Amino acid sequence: MRLYPYLLGAAFVMATASALAQAPSVGATYRCVDDAGRSTYTNVREEMAGKKCTVVSREVSVVPVPAATPSASGSARSSGAKSSTDSSASGSGASKVDATTQRSRDGDRKRILEQELQSAEKQLAEARKKLTEQESIRNGDEKNYQRVLDRLKPFQDEVRIAEDNVSALRKELSGTR
Repeated sequence: MRLYPYLLGAAFVMATASALAQAPSVGATYRCVDDAGRSTYTNVREEMAGKKCTVVSREVSVVPVPAATPSASGSARSSGAKSSTDSSASGSGASKVDATTQRSRDGDRKRILEQELQSAEKQLAEARKKLTEQESIRNGDEKNYQRVLDRLKPFQDEVRIAEDNVSALRKELSGTR
């Protein structure tokens, strides 16, 4: 009769899980409809007084949608020239940039990437130098080779990260115009 306590425990767990599944949780969200027919969502019981409320069984986003603001007309612009950040009037969401502005941006991007590549290559050279210095050092307490490997691991990781940065920057530069 050793099986009896296990069956009793399993029945208790199943009954508890069933009761918890049927009861609304503490942080439950309610949809309440007032007399005018407006729906509000709340998790505060005091706000539900006098309204028809039901538990919402799925997530509800209660963040209001921002109202669309009409774009400023010519009064916001000091000159008649178009700004490169203005959105199109058709509402497509993508703004058009003229070719000279785009070439300028591409040139700036390429220059910045080249500077980052130079600094990443310097970091890689320094990391490799530190690693070779550490590899040449042999401490007296490192008779076990695993201790040497453990001491060198941070330096090897630094070299690997620097190599990854350099290769990523070179790949990014190859894609520039």
